[in-house]
Amino acid sequence: MIAVFVNVATVIIGSTIGIIFRNKIKQQYLTSVIYAIGLVTLVIGVMSAVETASILTVIICLALGTLLGEVVRIDDRIENAGDFIKGRLFKNGGESRFTEGFVSASILFCVGSLTIMGSLEAGINNDYSIIFAKSTLDLVSSLVYGAAMGIGVTFAAAFVLVFQGALTLLSGAVQPFLTEAVVTEMSAVGGVILLGQGLNMLNVTKERIKVANMLPGIFLPVLYMPVSGWIAGLL
Repeated sequence: MIAVFVNVATVIIGSTIGIIFRNKIKQQYLTSVIYAIGLVTLVIGVMSAVETASILTVIICLALGTLLGEVVRIDDRIENAGDFIKGRLFKNGGESRFTEGFVSASILFCVGSLTIMGSLEAGINNDYSIIFAKSTLDLVSSLVYGAAMGIGVTFAAAFVLVFQGALTLLSGAVQPFLTEAVVTEMSAVGGVILLGQGLNMLNVTKERIKVANMLPGIFLPVLYMPVSGWIAGLL
């Protein structure tokens, strides 16, 4: 778990620095940098998505995962959590972008191949190198996000602790099911979700894509691939 705590610390430190200097940076500069990060997010998403060996697996897992996420209303619940925290901290309605920063940062920091691979390596092999590399990227991203969206980004560190910590702690229990092929497809699904997040950051869609509702799809290859292999063997 030490790597997870390091990652949480980098988000807190980066966002805090961004918040401190937010009034000294022109908004147009912050907007430009966020667009740049959005483009990089798209690139990372594509790199993860194209690694798939079975696009059908990605389609089915993402579709079923999104349906499950819509039923459970994951995106709404994350937003509600952000609104709740905002209401408790800012009675006068300050920090207008708190919830936006909380949701956007939570997704950005917790989805993708680095999160999945890093958490699994940390939990199974005590290899923290991937999480440490991710922490460096998150430090820069949280600094920019903190400057642009405020303290909501800092509170996204709690989501990182819960989501990434759970992956790390549970990795040992599910290790027998995490073949190389399964992990590849999990990363591919995560890559598609990152594409959605990148599009949100670039504001190119008419409505915000509720990428948080797609999160269950990341874990479905663990179930789908053995079942599809068994069915294929019968046929």
